[in-house]
Amino acid sequence: MSDRTVSDLVVERLSAWGVDRVFGYSGDGIDGVMGALRRAGRPTFVQARHEEAAAFMAVGHAKYTGGVGVCLSTQGPGAVHLLNGLYDAKLDGKPVVAIVGQQASTVLGSAYQQEIDLQRLFGDVCAQFVQSAHAPEQVPMLVDRAFRTALATRSPTCVILPHDVQSAPAPDPGAHQHGVMMTSPGVRPARILPHEDDLRAAAELLTAGERVAIMVGQGAYGAAADIVELAERLGAGITTSLLGKPVLDEGLPFHTGVMGHLGTTASAELMSGCDTLLLVGTNDPWTEFYPAPGQARAVQIDIDGRQLGVRYPVEVSLVGDATETVRALLGMIQQREDRSWREKVEGWVRRWGEIAQARADAPAEPMNPQHVVRSLGSRLPADTQVAVDVGSVVYWYARHLRLPPAVPAHLSSTLASMGCGLPYGIAAKLSAPDRPVLVLTGDGAMQMTGLAELVTVAARWREWADPRFVVCVLNNRDLAEVSWEQREMEGEPRFTTSQQLPDVPYAGYAELLGLRGVRVTSPDEMAKAWETALSADRPVVIDAVVDPAVPLLPPGQPYEKVKAIYAGLAAEDSDIGRRAGTHLRRERADEGYDDPSDSSAGAA
Repeated sequence: MSDRTVSDLVVERLSAWGVDRVFGYSGDGIDGVMGALRRAGRPTFVQARHEEAAAFMAVGHAKYTGGVGVCLSTQGPGAVHLLNGLYDAKLDGKPVVAIVGQQASTVLGSAYQQEIDLQRLFGDVCAQFVQSAHAPEQVPMLVDRAFRTALATRSPTCVILPHDVQSAPAPDPGAHQHGVMMTSPGVRPARILPHEDDLRAAAELLTAGERVAIMVGQGAYGAAADIVELAERLGAGITTSLLGKPVLDEGLPFHTGVMGHLGTTASAELMSGCDTLLLVGTNDPWTEFYPAPGQARAVQIDIDGRQLGVRYPVEVSLVGDATETVRALLGMIQQREDRSWREKVEGWVRRWGEIAQARADAPAEPMNPQHVVRSLGSRLPADTQVAVDVGSVVYWYARHLRLPPAVPAHLSSTLASMGCGLPYGIAAKLSAPDRPVLVLTGDGAMQMTGLAELVTVAARWREWADPRFVVCVLNNRDLAEVSWEQREMEGEPRFTTSQQLPDVPYAGYAELLGLRGVRVTSPDEMAKAWETALSADRPVVIDAVVDPAVPLLPPGQPYEKVKAIYAGLAAEDSDIGRRAGTHLRRERADEGYDDPSDSSAGAA
C-alpha cells in the first residue's frame, strides 16, 4: 500500500468514471501515469501515431459513445499537439478530458527543456476547467471536477500533472482536515423541461404557422420519433444541419436533407419558403441559408441557453432536453388538415432526388466523386459506423449518402479540421469492434494524418470481432474544396502550386501494411469495389480516382452569387478549368438557371 502513487490514484479515478480506454502517446513527462496504466491493466491505453490524432480519437469516442473521451500526453510538444483535437471537441460541444504531464514543479519558471506554461496554452480551449496539481491531496478533486465539468458544459477540460506530483505517494483517502477537499466520482444527468407557459406559447406560434419548417441538429439525438410525429401534425418539412444528418431517416418524403452551402436544393426551397421555423438542438452557422430575418416566426429548443437566438431571431426560446420538450409540445398541438405546404415540400424532395441522381450519373475524368459516394447506397450495412473527414468529401456525404436509420456518422463540423477521419473511425471501431466502420476521406486529409493512422489500423485489426474497416479515399490530387473556394469567394483562378497534391498509391500502401487495397478508375468498377470491401476479411482501402473539376456548388444561388466562380475559371486557362466550367454550367441548368456564356454578363 505504501508503494501506491498519485498516478495509481489517477488511473483508479479514470476507471471510477467509467473510462474504458485512453488515447495518447508516451513521453517522459507522463511516465508516472503510463506506469500506473501498466500496473492496473485498465483502462486500455490506445497508442496513436501523433497526439493530435489521439485527441481526435478522444473526440470520436465521445461522439460515438456519448461518454467522456480521454487523451493523454507528455509536456511541451506533446501538449501542443493536442490542441487541434481539443478545439474540435470545444466547437462541436463534446466532453473530453486531457491528462497532460509537466516538468517537475521545482524547475518551473527556469526556462527548462520542454517547459511551456500549460495553463495558458490550454486556457482558451479548456476554458471551462484547466488546473495544475500542486500537491498529491489535490489530484482526486481535480480529476473529479474535470470530468464533472466536461459533462456539464459539453466541452474539453484539462488536468496538468507535474512529474514529481505523479510519482509522489498517494494521499490518505480518509484525510479529514482543513485545506483538503474530498470529492467523489460520478454524476447523473438532470431532467430539464421548459416552463408550461413557454411551451404553450411555442405551441400557439407553431400552430398559427401555415408553412412550418423544422431544422434539426445533433442536439436532437433520441428525439427522432417525436420530431417526425410533430412534423406530421404540423404538415411541416424537415431539414438538418450537417451534424444533424444522422438524427432522422432521410428516406422520409418530407425530409429535404442537409441545409446550407453543402446542402440540397430542397432544403434551400424549404428555408426560403417557410413562414415558421422550429430549431431543435442546432447551432448551424450557415445563417445566409436560414429564412431572411422577419420572414419567419421562430421557436428554438436547446438544452444550453447560451445557444438560443444566436443564429436567428427567436420569438419563443425553450431551454430543455429535445426529446422531452418535443414530446410536451405534442400534447399541445393538433393535427393540421391542410396539406398543401407538405405536398409542396415533398415535390421539392422528389426534384432534388432527380437532380442528385443526374449529377452522380454525369461523366467525369476518370470518375465523378458524386457517383462514388452515391453508389454506396443500399450496400451500406445497417450496423455500420461512419466517419467523414473534411474537404470536398463532406459535400458528397451530405448530399448523396443516405444513411440507414440509426447509423451514426460523425465529422469535425464546426472546426472543420482535416485529419479527423481515420482517428474518428478508429475510435468508433474500438467502441464497437463487432460493427463495420466506413471512413470517407479526401486525399488531402489522407496525406495529413490518414496514412499514419492507417498504421494504427494495421496494428490492431486482428483484435476486432468484425475486421471490416473500409477507407474510401477520393483521390483527385487536389485540395478541391479550397480550389473551389478560391474561385467562389475570391473570383480567383485555382493556384496550382498551393492546390495540387502529390500522387500517392493509397491502395498499394495498404497492401504494404498487410491490408487490402483496391484502386478504382472507372464508374463501372465502383459497385464491385464496395461489395469487395464490405465483405473482406481485413481492412480495405479503396483508392477512388476522381475528377477535381466537379463543382462544389451552393444550392439555389442567383447568377450574381456565382458569377465570381465563372470569372475564376475563365482565368485558369487549363484543362481542369475548362472541364469545371462545363460541369458548373450543367449543374446550374439542373437547378433551372440559364447562366450567360460570358462570365462578365449580368444576372440571368
